[in-house]
Amino acid sequence: MRKYLATTILRLIGWRVEGSLPAEKKLVIVGAPHTSNWDLPLALLCIWAANRRITWVMKKQLFVGPLNTLFRALGGLPVDRSAPNGLIAQIVQLFEQQDEMLFGITPEGTRSRTDHWKTGFYYIALRAGVPICLGYIDYSKKIIGFGPLLQPAGDIEKDMKTIRAFYQQYKGRYPQKQGEIQVKTGPSVQSQKTKSQH
Repeated sequence: MRKYLATTILRLIGWRVEGSLPAEKKLVIVGAPHTSNWDLPLALLCIWAANRRITWVMKKQLFVGPLNTLFRALGGLPVDRSAPNGLIAQIVQLFEQQDEMLFGITPEGTRSRTDHWKTGFYYIALRAGVPICLGYIDYSKKIIGFGPLLQPAGDIEKDMKTIRAFYQQYKGRYPQKQGEIQVKTGPSVQSQKTKSQH
């Protein structure tokens, strides 16, 4: 029922799904570019059209009142953005506890333009031992879909080149807000590299 409803809604609003969601039971699904509040409902419809469920995170301040119940029913998890390393450990633990889990995340971390991607998605996949699916959205063509799988090898700079080349062709609702697809160098990135080696 959910699959039929999602497929019908997407068709009625003029959107189509490209590609197929990989059959793997555990995945980190990247959602990019992320420039609009409409990205989430469209992504949920896309996943439901594939007859799967997804877990995603949002800042805990938005989980209030009726929205708390709604977001959780849709697969949302409240998170404290001030503790990113704690979030990575929490999601990795969830992967270890579940037989099947699709975890969706927007590496830009905001709808505003950024000069780098947050690297949590990469280190979650690396530490959980699961592949990354490059999910995309393009408002200029009204398409949303699933790109190739990437198995992180620990060389994030090299893997980001592959990711950057893939996403160059897609445009968000507000292209001027699309963030730079590169990592931010510094102590936090080096810390994650060290953790992933243990």
